[in-house]
Amino acid sequence: MSVFSERLKDCRKRCGFTQRELANKLGVASSAVGMYEQGRREPDSTMLLKICAVLNTTTDYLLGLEPIHTLDVSGL
Repeated sequence: MSVFSERLKDCRKRCGFTQRELANKLGVASSAVGMYEQGRREPDSTMLLKICAVLNTTTDYLLGLEPIHTLDVSGL
């Protein structure tokens, strides 16, 4: 499993989304989210930005460039 796959799954769970709920918010099939989390597929740059917006995180964190996830819940 890649850093991206692990962190995506962790962020999704922290936000309380199922794979299907995240997929609906992203406008993709739930199987796409499943493949991202299994490391069988990677999102393109546009989808990566959508994922970050929905999960309130950064590309640097999801890609393993930042060691700590800082979830901003002040706007929730």
